[in-house]
Amino acid sequence: MRFMEARPDGRAVVYAHIQADPLVQRAADLLATATTTQRLLARAVMNGQSTDPDRWRTMFPTLFGPEAPPPGDSARDRSEAILSASLEVADRGEQTRSQFRGAIVEAMAECLLAQRTGPVHRERRILFDGRPSEIHPYDVTVEREGAAEAWDCKWGARGIKGDVIHQLDDARRGAADEGEKLLVGLVVFDARRSCEVRLVRERGPVALEGLRLIALEGLDRLAGRKPA
Repeated sequence: MRFMEARPDGRAVVYAHIQADPLVQRAADLLATATTTQRLLARAVMNGQSTDPDRWRTMFPTLFGPEAPPPGDSARDRSEAILSASLEVADRGEQTRSQFRGAIVEAMAECLLAQRTGPVHRERRILFDGRPSEIHPYDVTVEREGAAEAWDCKWGARGIKGDVIHQLDDARRGAADEGEKLLVGLVVFDARRSCEVRLVRERGPVALEGLRLIALEGLDRLAGRKPA
């Protein structure tokens, strides 16, 4: 089993501009250290239903209401920063907003994984001897000998499709055939229940067999921490 850079194509070139936008890393850094409620705020706002900040402050009283930390408190400041960055994403056009959200989830997953595993890689293919070359690049990989990992990242449960599951399964089986250990999984910025329902629909009752699912409520597990 070996890892290789993905082959550049037109989509990758366009997407690279999105990934390089400072807003992506700023939002990812904020979400990597956020609480579950702050991440729920980000998901709601980035879906683009409203760009009125006062509306969102009213809808999340535990972050912004009278019982929330006062202005100037670090937790309150982080909530405001997450709201601001999320509104910037929401204000983009629909197609661009979708690309930004995906890039943010990938960058956040990279940040969280690195806290547990050390260096991680982005957009890498996994190759196996005697098998056709895989075109599909995995969003985030950990390339430690004996403890490799491959993760695909999705904004929402609707992004979980049969071909994505197949690609992860194929990599896991390919590693096993070579006597290697490879953890494969999905990082989804959506509620776990929604993800599980989608997985069962796409794969059947054995949906989680051999597959690690990290949903919004458990993102801190990527970093080896208990959910906040």
